[in-house]
Amino acid sequence: MHKLIILRDIGDEYTDEIKKIIPDWEIAFAVGDNEGIPLRDAEILLGWNKHTAEQCLYDGTPLKWVQTWSAGVNDMPFEAFKKYDIILTNASGVHSVPISETLIGMMLAFARKINTYIRNQMSKKWDRSSNTDELFDKTAGILGVGAIGLEVARLAKALGMRTLGFRYSGKPADYVDEMYGPSNLEELLKKSDYVINVLPLTNDTFHIMNERRFEIMKPTAYYLNAGRGSTHDEKALIKALKEKWIAGAGLDVFEQEPLPLESPLWDMDNVIITPHTAGDNGRYVERVMNIFIPNLRAYISGSNQFINKIDLDKQY
Repeated sequence: MHKLIILRDIGDEYTDEIKKIIPDWEIAFAVGDNEGIPLRDAEILLGWNKHTAEQCLYDGTPLKWVQTWSAGVNDMPFEAFKKYDIILTNASGVHSVPISETLIGMMLAFARKINTYIRNQMSKKWDRSSNTDELFDKTAGILGVGAIGLEVARLAKALGMRTLGFRYSGKPADYVDEMYGPSNLEELLKKSDYVINVLPLTNDTFHIMNERRFEIMKPTAYYLNAGRGSTHDEKALIKALKEKWIAGAGLDVFEQEPLPLESPLWDMDNVIITPHTAGDNGRYVERVMNIFIPNLRAYISGSNQFINKIDLDKQY
């Protein structure tokens, strides 16, 4: 019998909808008290964790398709997926609204000195000496113009900002005034008042923001990362902040998480830290299911038109 195993609680509404699409399949939930059920006979997995590969990736596996619960797939076993001809789709797009709002919030906080005023409030300090600014007419350089980057660009344009985008294809996009590619990334960095990193982690993007690239940014510019921590060299970023190569940083992701207590980033007045929560929202299940259910229909019909199908060679 065909079997779908779901590794998250999705609620009765979506379970009933899935049953209508695959009425003859066995559907099992590896959550709660059933978290330890065997996964090795699954044809489809909704979700993935560190134990899944041990059970599902073997010669003769029935596994044909994995829909991840997250957008990031940098830890997935791509070579095994290629070996066993397993389709991989991710949840790209579910984070575009909350992450873009978080990034815009960080930019507004830096421009209007909200982070400084909150610190002053904690010590009951009335200090009007901070030089506030505005986002209007500033330049946002967006590294990674996918679903999140496009939403950041749209919101930035609504605030009167100029938008520059970086993507490997160099293909133009709505709400992006100028698009850059690998050959001229540093030109974007030199022009930007806010460098916003929402890149996935791949072999090409590992430490793409390094010491040289922080050093060529404007000293008045801010760096924000809500993509993946290892797309920047954290030691180089700390040096850039200490040496005042850049004005500050807004960080939701880090090379090591949780961020170690000894990290200098905790004590820097010009750094905003959020604990990898930029993508959190109350509609996550709904948005994942809006990807999975159409993909399930495509799978059952034999179509190859999957939403968010990952290129296993490119790893995104």
